[in-house]
Amino acid sequence: MYLFSLNFPSAVREVAFYSMNGKNRLAAVLSNGCLCVAELPTPDTWESLEGKEFSVEPCASATPLGSFVHLLWLDLHVLLAVSHHGFNRSNCYFQPSSNEDRLLGFYLQEIELSCSEDNVPGLLTCSGWHAKVSYRNLLEGLVIGVAPNPAKRSSAFVQFDGGEVFEYTSKLGINKLDFKHDELRFSSSCPSMNVVLVGVTEPSKLLLFGLDDMGRLHVGRKILCSNCSSFSFYSNLADNVITHLILATKQDLLFIVDIGDILHGELELTYENFIHVGNKRREEENINFINIWERGAKVVGVLHGDEAAVILQTNRGNLECIYPRKLVLASIVNALNQRRFRDALLMVRRHRIDFNVIVDYCGLQVFIQLASEFVKQVKNLSYITDFVCAIKHENVTEKLYKKFLSPPSCKEQKDLLTNDFKGSDASLDANNKVSLVLLAIRRALDEQVPESPARELCILTTLARSDPPALEEALERVKVIREMELSGSDNSRQVNCPSAEEALKHLLWLSDPEAVFEAALGLYDLNLAAIVALNSQRDPKEFLPFLQELERMPDLLMRYNIDLRLHRFEKALKHIVSAGDSHFFDCMNLMKKNPQLFPLGLQLITDNTKRGQVLEAWGDHLSDEKCFEDAAATYLCCTNLQKALKAYRECGNWSGMLTVAGLMKLEKNEVLQLAHELSEELQTLGKPGEAAKIALEYCGDINGGINLLISARDWEEALRVAFLHSKEDLVSVVKNAALECASSLIDEYKEGLEKVGKYLARYLAVRQRRLLLAAKLQSEERSINDLDDDTASEASSTFSGMSVYTKGTRKSSAASTASTTASRARDTRRQRSRGKIRPGSPGEEMALVEHLKGMSLTARAKQELKSLLVSLVMLGEEEIARKVQHVGENFQLSHMAAVRLAEDTLSDDTINEHGHTLERYLQKVKTELKDSDAFSWRCRVFLSP
Repeated sequence: MYLFSLNFPSAVREVAFYSMNGKNRLAAVLSNGCLCVAELPTPDTWESLEGKEFSVEPCASATPLGSFVHLLWLDLHVLLAVSHHGFNRSNCYFQPSSNEDRLLGFYLQEIELSCSEDNVPGLLTCSGWHAKVSYRNLLEGLVIGVAPNPAKRSSAFVQFDGGEVFEYTSKLGINKLDFKHDELRFSSSCPSMNVVLVGVTEPSKLLLFGLDDMGRLHVGRKILCSNCSSFSFYSNLADNVITHLILATKQDLLFIVDIGDILHGELELTYENFIHVGNKRREEENINFINIWERGAKVVGVLHGDEAAVILQTNRGNLECIYPRKLVLASIVNALNQRRFRDALLMVRRHRIDFNVIVDYCGLQVFIQLASEFVKQVKNLSYITDFVCAIKHENVTEKLYKKFLSPPSCKEQKDLLTNDFKGSDASLDANNKVSLVLLAIRRALDEQVPESPARELCILTTLARSDPPALEEALERVKVIREMELSGSDNSRQVNCPSAEEALKHLLWLSDPEAVFEAALGLYDLNLAAIVALNSQRDPKEFLPFLQELERMPDLLMRYNIDLRLHRFEKALKHIVSAGDSHFFDCMNLMKKNPQLFPLGLQLITDNTKRGQVLEAWGDHLSDEKCFEDAAATYLCCTNLQKALKAYRECGNWSGMLTVAGLMKLEKNEVLQLAHELSEELQTLGKPGEAAKIALEYCGDINGGINLLISARDWEEALRVAFLHSKEDLVSVVKNAALECASSLIDEYKEGLEKVGKYLARYLAVRQRRLLLAAKLQSEERSINDLDDDTASEASSTFSGMSVYTKGTRKSSAASTASTTASRARDTRRQRSRGKIRPGSPGEEMALVEHLKGMSLTARAKQELKSLLVSLVMLGEEEIARKVQHVGENFQLSHMAAVRLAEDTLSDDTINEHGHTLERYLQKVKTELKDSDAFSWRCRVFLSP
């Protein structure tokens, strides 16, 4: 199939095209040696030439042209040819001279063309052409190929045998002195050669591409691909700067290569050396090549710009046109960068690209600001409706087209909202892409498009497709149209609007009919709701009884029931409160079923008695939710002291209970009984310190209070209270308990010091043995993962004889029984949470380290220790206090040194017998941490020099 045909006197050997500035010319070299030229009309007139045939006559020449080897256009009137002189196959007419008969060899010659016939617009000029050699240069070597220079007029590049390339300038010949760039020469001869202009920034750069007979594609002196069958170039820019290389391989794969990847040397990673991977999964993920469906097809051309097409020729001669996704997206991006929104939208529609690429590439805020220009350019409401229906939250540039598109130049700024989109729509989420885009389109339609039924339907589409759908606003517009129809007046605006039925059907087609019906109810317009139900083909038996029942209700109750149905509980509460006191019971039930309404209810209800009922109900809800502190405060607001007392008791707030008891004006004996009960409860809960406060302040039990303070190890407070009441016997009790506690702590810290040493020794032994086993396995080229668990257990079982995992005994006294029990419980919980240390198990090392860390002094222990030291000094037991501090300090230093040593050896592959010792680390800790906050519990008076 063809549009029109050109007939030549003999077979065509080579063709050269010229197309620039509206001029289209064709030069053909025939098999008989003749040169033919034809000038084609502008492409917009070619339809009138359909089916016609034109005969092209050879050019007349006064000089011999020789036998053509290569041919190209230098400009509109000049051809550059490589010709061979010495024999004549030409039947063309020319007048020989004696000098011209002596021409022998290959010549590079410029041929000037002129036409004796006038050019008729819309027709071909196929005859009357004259050729004249205006410049001839004898060639010293074999020319492999010629290519025009895209950066310079009347200039070309000539490739000689071996890959050397030189620049040719019209009338000046070949310049071999100033042109020695390695980038513009090949490492071997390349019969197929092209020179292209690349680079979007000034100055642009020339790249030389060549394909040799072995299928190697050269870029200068570098080899780009080793299995290339054909190649071409694509440009999406107006100045013919090349942006993509189109490459077909011998494996019948078509690659679309970014010129930027060639310039930056990122081909190997991105295109995998242009070799088929063979992995199906990787093939599906690889978007850089297209499988050519017919073997041996070659790339013969490319349509530049917005067309973004690649033309393939099969072995059968057929021409196939394909549109690679990468080129299509590149042309869309180029149109968006130039703000050609209509062209971008047309390409998106034509090639079935996701419409969201227009918004996502520009960026949300940028597109919102340009929405008016977008609508103004597109001018087609059907296209805009399709665009609106396709908008979604997903960013296709980050997912669907992630590998096709580079990061956009117009980046979205999520925290930026222009002033045009604040105010009434400030409630919209700044990240709600769908709603923001559709709002911008809706406003642009109002501004740019005159009123018409199609515009109104498009606006309804933007409302129905918002997220969430703005159905109530859409129904308000339908309601206005319906009211205009019912009024019967000749309104010019009514002519520019669709009928209410058409608008409603359009809305129902876009949205869920049930959602539209509920939105109509939400407007409290029962007639509109009935019309929606009828147009959504619902059975009247389903909705008519409900609507009739609502119609019989008072207005406020109707709104209340509609709001309940639509789960708009805040509006329902406002309406039922406004309905009067007779509906207060319904109001309370609504708040109890929806507790989040209690704050609004308190704001709406002004009667003090009813407010008290609301507060009490709220307090009951908080008590059910186990929020006793808040419940107690709520009960206090409505002066329900009995429930407040109960709530404070549930949460263990004894001070609040006793305060409420005072508010309740309880008798002294009732308060005393309550205090005794609270004291016993706190003792049971393991809070002797708080129980002591109640015993001393409310019960007047000095002996019991001091004993409780001793149990809490609050030595200073116990001593203060004893001296406050001037009772020597109580001072003696405190002193004896403090001495017993000091003796117990001394034994405890000595035992802990011994256990730290044993744990550390066990850890170092296990660690050393495992490192030795690992080194042995590595030397035998075995993986340590192949080591059997039984082998590891057997290797380390020789060290399991130590009984460091058993708990030691410790002395205790009546004064420290409660605290010791609590400490033992804490130790048990820690041990349970860490798990048992199993000798020889894979996790023994980490278990030992964790157990060592768990032996540290807690903040509470440090506080009790400091209180004990101060009390011993006050009681004149300085030596005992000094001994306690010394033992406690030694334990803490040894523990910290052991933990640091264990952590250091865990990260090392070797253990230094001299460097990794407890004594060395003990000195480090003493030097670095002795004055840190970890030792703030010590008394400076007992520090050793």
